Amino acid sequence: MPRIAIVDREKCNPTSCGNYLCMRVCPVNRKGENCIYKNEGKAGIDEGLCIGCGICVNKCPFEAIDIINLPEELENPIHQYGRNGFHLYNLPTPIFGKVVGILGRNGIGKSTALKILSGLLKPNLGDWKENKEASYDDLIEYFKGTESQLFFEKLKQKKINIAYKPQQVDLIPKAEKGTVKQLLEKVDEKGQLEAIAKKLDIENILENDIKKISGGELQRVAIAATVLKKANLYIFDEPSSYLDIKQRIKISRFIRSLADKDTAILLVEHDLIVLDYLTDLIHIMYGKEDAYGIVSTVKATRTAINSYLEGFLREENIRFRDHTIKFGSGPPLKSTSQNIITGWKEIEKKLGNFKLKAPEGNICRKDVIGILGENGIGKTSFIKMLAGEIEPDKGNISEGIKVSYKPQYLKSESDELVATVLKQAIDKYSKTIINPLNIKPLITKQLNQLSGGELQRVSIALCLSKEADLYLLDEPSAYLDVEQRLVISKIIKELMEDKGKTALIVDHDLLFIDYLSQKLLVFDGQPAVKGEAKGPFIMEKGMNVFLEDLNMTFRRDPESNRPRANKEESVKDREQKAEEKYYYV
Repeated sequence: MPRIAIVDREKCNPTSCGNYLCMRVCPVNRKGENCIYKNEGKAGIDEGLCIGCGICVNKCPFEAIDIINLPEELENPIHQYGRNGFHLYNLPTPIFGKVVGILGRNGIGKSTALKILSGLLKPNLGDWKENKEASYDDLIEYFKGTESQLFFEKLKQKKINIAYKPQQVDLIPKAEKGTVKQLLEKVDEKGQLEAIAKKLDIENILENDIKKISGGELQRVAIAATVLKKANLYIFDEPSSYLDIKQRIKISRFIRSLADKDTAILLVEHDLIVLDYLTDLIHIMYGKEDAYGIVSTVKATRTAINSYLEGFLREENIRFRDHTIKFGSGPPLKSTSQNIITGWKEIEKKLGNFKLKAPEGNICRKDVIGILGENGIGKTSFIKMLAGEIEPDKGNISEGIKVSYKPQYLKSESDELVATVLKQAIDKYSKTIINPLNIKPLITKQLNQLSGGELQRVSIALCLSKEADLYLLDEPSAYLDVEQRLVISKIIKELMEDKGKTALIVDHDLLFIDYLSQKLLVFDGQPAVKGEAKGPFIMEKGMNVFLEDLNMTFRRDPESNRPRANKEESVKDREQKAEEKYYYV
């Protein structure tokens, strides 16, 4: 049986474990062989000598070691990051005329797979010692008898031209100078800059400095730059990040329109509703974060998402998660609590040229309220008023309650340790917050060493661990994968119920909001000009108000009960619009 050994060099700390504890407890080492050895100041493991006993895994105090037994057919990875590094098995397959999605957790190799297919990373077929780059002939032989063989043959024959939109669009301003228009003119191989800019709603920012536009604008500029290249394979890594719901749907429709008999689309996306709405087929990626990732066979979108939620791949007969993610069978009932803890009346706030109004609303104990609306329409400003960070110009907000607030933009400049920042949470909420959010591996890190997703989890843990009556979380799903989003939903719901507290959550992931909320606040208006808070409504009414404005309808999947967006102008879409039932049908 093939076996891989992973050593996380960041976590490995030989001086703090009593000088290589893993070497001293390894039965192979105790027999006189060097199964575990010193490797440039960290532990190294010889996979050929390892017997898979798991003693080093259990004894390591920093959880730096993983020993994984794999099926025989996974003996050779497509790529391995160095000695005892991450292993990737198989690759997704682009299909002409189709939009193919990739669904999986963070740290499971999705971006690595996209980089290999786009040519940014040359795979080594597991030969990390020589760091040998595989040739097209090597890859054709490796994938013999599969769709991937045909893909690499076409790539070798230069029949495929690739355009790739990377995940980290926030790095673009660091690498580029000038205006948005100057950046796009450099890559415009089709002569369609004006037309594409109009379709992506960026024509009004073409003269803006690339360093002075928002995250959502950067995302749309990056998509435009990708699409303006002459290519027949377009690869998008997380195209919905930083975008509001209306923009996500518009981008989804735009990306879908690119696929034809001569053009293939491949993408990674964590918003399940967008992924469902956008794709025809999906590869599931599973394995262990930062250890190994396996790409499944391609599946129809509905089947793939339901399999992912179930945690079981029927065709492969593989269970990759020990629990099923379940959704309720209908809309949550209206909260029975009449214990009002805070409210607002006739609020008005002017911020530059933007004007925000919130006529009247109340929040009750144990309410979990989702907040939906476009970017630039006042959601964050409203949350800040409830948090006491800014004052309304007119109207009033009930006072006398304690508030805990997680802002939208997270600060990571501090060199303070996670263990210090989350001391109260670790002491009081290990089972309910720290363990479910997988914070333990982060506690010895400094805040400025954390990735976006890690910092998000720490910020959520800090917010929820504080003693408060009202918890305000602004975009908690940002940087997180599907499973992490659903875990956070569950934590928030259970904490509010158990502690008798209340939460308001701003987010753009409709499935996340659906899974989490009992009520909805809906923001309407014109971005950067005016906004108005409506509600709170019960979920069904709130979603109907919101989706009618989007001109979208949703149904329940009969197998998983998850909400699914109906395809535009489908029979179901037309029927529901005729009945004015946009949600929970």
